[in-house]
Amino acid sequence: AFARHFGELEDHPVAGSDPENPGLVRIYKSPDTPNDRYENAWHTDATWREKPPMGCVLRCVECPPVGGDMIWANMVEAYEKLPTHIKSQIADLRARHSIEASFGAALPIDKRLALKAQYPDAEHPVVRTHPETGEKCLFVNSFTTHFTNFHTSAHVRVGQDYAPGAAQLLHYLTSQAQIPEYQVRFRWRTNSVAIWDNRCTQHYAVDDFFPAVRKLERAGIIGDRPI
Repeated sequence: AFARHFGELEDHPVAGSDPENPGLVRIYKSPDTPNDRYENAWHTDATWREKPPMGCVLRCVECPPVGGDMIWANMVEAYEKLPTHIKSQIADLRARHSIEASFGAALPIDKRLALKAQYPDAEHPVVRTHPETGEKCLFVNSFTTHFTNFHTSAHVRVGQDYAPGAAQLLHYLTSQAQIPEYQVRFRWRTNSVAIWDNRCTQHYAVDDFFPAVRKLERAGIIGDRPI
């Protein structure tokens, strides 16, 4: 109900929603789910959508006595601190974001291909302009697979500029979220609620609490097409 004050909620095609509360995703981690660790990577939620969430609300139902923190990174700051020549290089680049290569990777091939058919890879600008503040944000994360318009004479002199050059540049850009000076760390308590702007942040759910239990409930708010 709180999340709906900001817009309509989205369902998640893999994580699924609470049957009684559409749009509410239960992220329950326990010793019974040892291989279910999708969120412990730097990411912006659902950028594999043409219109990723504008924001999300996360509530803690049960938390470990120690650990299980959430970290957010400011991708406006990450962009602003990039070297000038990197900003020039990426100004007009676009990149693909894939659910197939992330959530779909563990599925049987037929289900993985069906998932991709339902949610084709989305293409977004590498540098997004925030629709409300006008700030520029670095908009690549662990859902990003490759640049789509890199192989031009402006970027490629010889083959190594493209492969592995483009991949190395993407790796460098996605690694910016790991810089501690861009981060804030949130320690959960039962019934804590976190809300974030998904358009200009990345986050990482620290998986350091096994065999304790962490139960979170997430509501993603439908957003707009990145420009």
